[in-house]
This record gives sequence, structure tokens and C-alpha cells, in this order.
Amino acid sequence: MLTLAIFLPIAAAAVFALLPRRLRSDVDPARDDPWTSRLRLVASVVGAVPLLILLGAWARFDGGGGFELVESSEWIPTLGVGYRVGIDGLSLPLALMTAFVFAVAIAYPVDLRGRPGPYYALMLFLEGVSVGLFLSLDLFLFFVFWDLSLVGIYFLIGAWGHGDARRSALKFFVYTFAGSLALLLAILGLYLATEPRTFDMAEIIRQQPLPAGGVYATLVFLGFFIGFGVKTPVVPFHTWLPPAHVDAPGPASAVLAGVLLKMGTYGFVRVLMSMQPETFARFAFPIGVVAVVSIVYGALVAMAQTNLKRLIAYTSVNHMGYVMLGLAAAGASIAGQEDAQALALTGATLEMVAHGLITGALFLVSGSILARGDTYEMDAYGGLAGRAPALTGITVVAAFASLGLPGLAGFVAEFQVFAGALAVYPWLAGIGLLGIVITAALFLRMLQQVFLGPLPERWTEWPDLGWIERLTLGTLILLIIGIGVAPALLLDVIDTFAGPFVGR
Repeated sequence: MLTLAIFLPIAAAAVFALLPRRLRSDVDPARDDPWTSRLRLVASVVGAVPLLILLGAWARFDGGGGFELVESSEWIPTLGVGYRVGIDGLSLPLALMTAFVFAVAIAYPVDLRGRPGPYYALMLFLEGVSVGLFLSLDLFLFFVFWDLSLVGIYFLIGAWGHGDARRSALKFFVYTFAGSLALLLAILGLYLATEPRTFDMAEIIRQQPLPAGGVYATLVFLGFFIGFGVKTPVVPFHTWLPPAHVDAPGPASAVLAGVLLKMGTYGFVRVLMSMQPETFARFAFPIGVVAVVSIVYGALVAMAQTNLKRLIAYTSVNHMGYVMLGLAAAGASIAGQEDAQALALTGATLEMVAHGLITGALFLVSGSILARGDTYEMDAYGGLAGRAPALTGITVVAAFASLGLPGLAGFVAEFQVFAGALAVYPWLAGIGLLGIVITAALFLRMLQQVFLGPLPERWTEWPDLGWIERLTLGTLILLIIGIGVAPALLLDVIDTFAGPFVGR
């Protein structure tokens, strides 16, 4: 069942890649022709299948401990490589969020420049490898999906982006591929320490082959930190992120921020904290410092932006800092704070899910604004609330969720992160709280600048969101509200992982 969720989109991607690029040469590529509309419908249906499969997995998940619904077979037995996939309280929420964001992003209307087949092929391919990464229980398989995700987003930015898209795509690929090389070296270093040799995640966690204290263990740790830190990204590995977002099409930005950044933070928990817990504990405080720097720096730089998409991109650096602060607190070696550490880990995991949904919505909104106004510069707008109530309402809810308003998904996650971190690293958590204040200020300023005030004369005919935009964004907003109002549905699953993980 899980295998189908991974490989059905990949197989469909191969079919889409072979389809004609455009049905007729006289069709304006900025508008949907019947061929493009049909392809979007088919791609949306295929893209929703992994979500349905994972909802079925959710219904069968009992949280009894360990990995569930495991599917495995030999792949390269001489190297200890196997095809192993499964779920637990960490991977299931992230895989579900991934499938949901992709289902929305694939259905979202965007200028395909007369090439719908290759575009939907890349989106479906990227969905398959992203779901596969979160379900992988083999380090070799994990790395394969990790690297393939870079290829998919590189072509989406380079071929369907705007502005200096090719340069931004190249910068993204060079940065993240360098991080992948560090990750590969760390994986090989960990693999060589296992006895017998294996890439099986469950077996490596059981063996704990690299106890803290040695130079070798520290070097492996640093390789993992660089690899995951670039993808997250944390300061100072973040410089590829803003240009990649600014020049990417809206749905690609939603996927990049909503899903691909979580691969880094997921890797910190699934690999580094699980397979080198003692070494992680040694470096937990410095990681917490990096997290707080990312929180405050990301918020301050976002505050200075005049470009809407660049602003949202820097808030991603800020919010990934929240996740890293929760992970640092959860992985610290401090006796008597197990409950607080479990709370921090639960909050960090929930923040990954919440940020994926919230920032995905914000980037899709920014794409709709660009399609109507041809610029991300916020001072070009104003007064749009009167012309576009649906666009305004959705943006307001997403922005307030991002700044942590109670009743929305962001509040639940951030509250748990800081409640846990305050018990472990009170000074770091206290400084990190400044990020929430700055984030609130920057989003309120953005809303005032774009939606309030006088309406410029050139926007008097501004069209509101179309029905597909309303439907896709509306489902995201409903889920953001649902998690904020009834978080136990998600927290009960995450707790089956976080509690035993911290208390082991």
C-alpha cells in the first residue's frame, strides 16, 4: 500500500513526460486550453491518490511503538541495502502533509507556457520521491529520494520560473547538492561503523554504532549537520532560499517551502537524533544558538523586505528556527526534564506540519497576486480588500496562522516548542520569543500595505480568486483552522513517537 503511494505518481510522471507539449500552436500559453485543463484534472486525480492511501494508513495506525505497515525486500544484499518503507508517529504526519500540499499545488492554476505535460510530470515525480523519503526505513533509499528531490525542483524553477529563474535554480542546486555530498559522506561513515554492515534504519538505531566522544563520531555528526542544515535551511546555510522562492512559480514555492525544507528537519530527528543521540546531546546547546539566530535573523530580514515573496521566504528561515529550537531542547542531556523535552519534540514536529500548510498557502497566494499584478513589490498594491474579498480573507487567515494566533495551527506548535524549550534552555527560548513579536509586526505591515488603504487606479478592475484557487486554498485554510481548534487528532499520533523517543 505504501509502495503504491510512492510509485504511482512516479509512473504517472513518466506518462505525462511523453505527452505533447501543447495541443495547438495558436493557443496563448498564459491561458488554459482544453488540453491543459484535462491534463491538470488527470494530474490532480493522480496526485490525490497518495493522500487517500496515507489516510488509509492513518486509519490503520495503532501507535503501539516501532514502525508499522512495513514493506521490505532485498535490493542490494551484498551491501546491506534493502527496499524498506513504513510509518510511525513522526513520518506519518509529515507524509500526509506532503501528499496534501502536493494535491493542492498540482491542482492550482499557473502559467505553464504551453508545456503542461513536462510540468505535471515533474510535479508528480517530485510528489512520489518526497513521500518516499518520509516513508523510507533504509538510509540508502532515503538518500536516493533526497537527491532526486533536488532534480525535480531544479527543473521546476528553471523552466517555469520568472525573473532570473535559471540563476536561482542553479544556485539552489549547487548549494543543496553540496549539502547532499556532505550527507552522503556522513551516511557512508555511519554505515562503515555498523556491524554487520547495514543501511537498515531500525537496525542502526538498535546498534548505536557511534557513541559520543570520538573524532570519527564528531566528523560524521558534522556531515549530517551540514547536509540537513543546508536543506532546512538554518543560518548561515540559507542564502540559496530567497532567490529560489522569488523566482519559482507559486506551486513550486509552496512545495519547496512546505515539503522540501521539512526533509532537513525530518533528517535531524530520524537520522541524527536517533542514530547519534549522545553526540547530538553534546552539540544541543550550539544547535539551539543556531536556531535562535535563525529565528531572530529571519524575522528581522523579513521585516526589511519590500518584495512579498522574499518576505515569506525569510519567514521560513524564522519558522525553521522554531523547529530547530524544539529539536535542540528535545535532544539535550538534561536530567529530570523528560516531559518538557517530549513537549518540545512534539511541538517541533507539529510545527513542521503547520508551517508546510501555512507557508504553502502564502506562496500560492503570492503566485495569484503576481498573475494579476505582474510584481511582488508590496508598495505597488493597496486597497485590494475591497476588490478581492476572497483573496484578502485567505491571506489574512494564513498570515495570522503564521504569526501564531490562537485557534490556528501555528499557535499550537509554537506554544509547545517554547513551553518545552523554556524548561531546558530558558535564555535561548526567551530570546527566541522576540522572533514571534517581529513576525507579528511584519505580517501586519504586509496586510496593511497590500490590502488596506486607497486602491490604486490601475487595480480598479482587479479580479478576485477563481473557483479553483478558492477551492484549493480553502481546503488548506480549513485544515489550518482544524489543527488549531482540534490539535489532539494530530498530537495523539505524534505523541506515540515523541514520548518513547525522549524517554528511552
